[in-house]
Amino acid sequence: MEYTTLGRTGLKVSVAGLGCGGFSQLGLGTGKSEADAIAIIRAAVDLGVNLFDTAAAYGTEPVLGKALRGVPRDEVVICTKAPFGVSNPDSRPERAVASLDRSLQELGTDYIDVYQLHGVPPSAYDHALNDLAPVLLREREKGKFRHLGITETAPHDPEHQVAQRAAQDGVWEVVMLGFHMMHQNARERVFPQTLANRVGTLLMFAVRNIFSQPDRLRATMRDLAAAGEVQQWLAEAPDPLGLLIHDGGASTVPDAAYRFVRHEPGVDVVLFGTGDLEHLRTNIASILKPPLPEADRRQLATLFGHLVGVGLDAPHLSRPSS
Repeated sequence: MEYTTLGRTGLKVSVAGLGCGGFSQLGLGTGKSEADAIAIIRAAVDLGVNLFDTAAAYGTEPVLGKALRGVPRDEVVICTKAPFGVSNPDSRPERAVASLDRSLQELGTDYIDVYQLHGVPPSAYDHALNDLAPVLLREREKGKFRHLGITETAPHDPEHQVAQRAAQDGVWEVVMLGFHMMHQNARERVFPQTLANRVGTLLMFAVRNIFSQPDRLRATMRDLAAAGEVQQWLAEAPDPLGLLIHDGGASTVPDAAYRFVRHEPGVDVVLFGTGDLEHLRTNIASILKPPLPEADRRQLATLFGHLVGVGLDAPHLSRPSS
C-alpha cells in the first residue's frame, strides 16, 4: 500500500480507501451477510487500507465498528457523515449533533477521525457553513471527532459549487467530490484550491456503473453522440474505451478508471466500494499501478475533457435519514 497525508489534517492515509456505501454497501446491499461484510473490511486492513468511509445513511456503521475491533484505533482512519441536504432536508444543528452521537455508538469508538456533512447541495451551503459547522466544531472541542469535512452531492452539483467554496472557506479540512474519466472538471475548478489551501480530498465516482457495466457505457456514448457531445465513432464502437487497453496501458476499463484518478494532482484518496473479495484485491491493485500512459491521458482529455455531469448515478441509500 502507498500512503499520503490528507491535506492539513496530518492524517497518514492509504491512497485506496474502502467506501462502505455506494451500490454494494460492503455487499449488504446485494444480499451478502454481515460476516461477509466483516471479511471484506478485514481483508482490506490486511492489504494496507487504513481509511474507511461510511455514513449514518448507509447503515454500515455497526458492521464497520465490529470489523475494526481488535485493530489498534490509531492505525485506522474512520470517516462518517451526518445526514444532510438531498438525503435529509431537515438538517437542524441539534439533529447533526444527535447523528454524531449515534455514529460514535454505532461505530463503537470514542472519536471519529473525519466527520462530514453528507451531500450538501449548493443551495444549502450557507446553512452548512453558518449554522451547522459552528455547532459541530464545538462538539469537536469535546473530543468527539478530529477533523470536519463536507461532501458534495455530485449528481446535483456537477459544477462543484460546494467543493469550490469549501476549499476556500477555511472551515473544512476535507472535501469529498466526484471526478472520473468522463467528468474531469474538478481539475480546473477544485484541485487548484484544495492544493493551495491544503484541503484533503476523498474521491468518489471513479468507476460506478458507467465504467463497470459495458452496456451502460455504450448507451451513454450513444446518448452523448446524439447530443453532439462526443464523436460519432464512440457511439458505434462495440468497446468505446478499448483504446485504453493495450500493452503498457490498462488491462480493463475499470483498471484505467482507477489509474486515471489516482494520479491526478490534487487527489489524495480514491474511494471504492465492493462486496467481493476478488474485486477488493483487483481494485486496490489498479489504484497502486503506475499512471496511464501520457498519450492515453491526453486522448481522454481531448475526447471527454469538456463533459460535465456524465456518469454520476447515485445509489439508493439503505437507511432513511433521521
